[in-house]
Amino acid sequence: MKFRALTYLAMLIVTTFANLVYADDATLEHLSFSDANTLFSSNNRELLLAKRMLESAQTGAVIAAQKPNPVLSLGISNLNINRGQGNANPNGSNSLADKTLSSSVQINQLFERGDKREIRMASAENGIKASSYDLKDTRRQQTLTLAYAYYDLVLSQETEKIQTSNVALYESTLKAAELRLKAGDISASDVARIRVDALRVKNDLRQANANRQKAQANIAYLMGKENEANKIIAIDYWPSTNQINPSVLNLAPLNLEAKLNQRADILAAEARTQQAEENRRFANSLKTRDLNIGVQYQHFPGQGPGVGENTVGAYVSIPLFTNYQYQGEVARSEVDYVTAMEAKAQARATAIGEITRSKADLDAAVDKVQRFEQQMLGEAQKATDAAEFAYQHGAIGVTDLLDSRRVLRALQLESASAHADYAKAFAAWQAAINTEENQ
Repeated sequence: MKFRALTYLAMLIVTTFANLVYADDATLEHLSFSDANTLFSSNNRELLLAKRMLESAQTGAVIAAQKPNPVLSLGISNLNINRGQGNANPNGSNSLADKTLSSSVQINQLFERGDKREIRMASAENGIKASSYDLKDTRRQQTLTLAYAYYDLVLSQETEKIQTSNVALYESTLKAAELRLKAGDISASDVARIRVDALRVKNDLRQANANRQKAQANIAYLMGKENEANKIIAIDYWPSTNQINPSVLNLAPLNLEAKLNQRADILAAEARTQQAEENRRFANSLKTRDLNIGVQYQHFPGQGPGVGENTVGAYVSIPLFTNYQYQGEVARSEVDYVTAMEAKAQARATAIGEITRSKADLDAAVDKVQRFEQQMLGEAQKATDAAEFAYQHGAIGVTDLLDSRRVLRALQLESASAHADYAKAFAAWQAAINTEENQ
């Protein structure tokens, strides 16, 4: 009975694992951006490293909160090395407890002064805040990198699709031209031109295949799926330009200030500035002398009549700053504080530049996409259709037909690139203004 139960459990585990693997493979073969983000959140190495850094900062807070441990010392002295006399007690007793040996038990405790422990804890808490914001900023940046990689894959797939369609079109045209050449309806030079263009399109298709494979490898690394890169197929298309609210792009100074104050990189820089301030306080607190207080119990038999065998004592140790007064630590903390202030200003300036650049890129990308969608592609398709019709009826030569096709293919590829640029610009804008999608 137990064997059957174990067998059933093993089969259930294997089946579940197989279903998970199959589901994962199915996800990669029909990868939406949401699915990519889920895999990224679980497997991205930069994100995992940022999490480990946060955990390390949290352990640092535990260390900073600890008080110094007491020190227990055990000792023995006055051991007579004269073998004849030894340490015999004059009263005639020779037991170990009565030998004329001085044995002692001592406990020392260091007492920190100048609020050193409290300052260390405050510094560690600010370190945790900085690492927490670093994790959020890493997620923001890596999510943007993921969006770039995803839309690069979409672009490569779209380019490959366009080039595949062109190859099929040129192959059919070449076959028809060869039949017309046999019938004497077309010159050999015209067939040669079509053949050259067909070969050129095949080269473009091969390059599109290579670009798609590189895009798969890039996004696979971000999702931790390097071994399954060739399975990845993106299914989402470009984001629509209609989802942008024009009022969002017009950031007033107060609104821009609020957006800046919400960015994780600026908050991390602020936390590190506060940590540097606490470290500066700690360096100055080193000038406050710590006390080392100890108590001692001593057992020393055979000291003579009227003298007790057991004694106790206490002492206090105070360091004397005669040679060094922590000038180096104080000076270094001042430099670190100034560096943190400059890093905060740099982070703010970088954020403002990022917002400005992303807005300019997004404005330009929206205009380009709308121009392609509303005018250019439609007009180019009409011109190509007219050229195809005219060529079939002998109104134009093969050169004009091939030129028309080249223009259409170039515009199709430019349109795909413009849509990819828009998708990336939109993702960069969202990351720059720190919207909820990037949290």
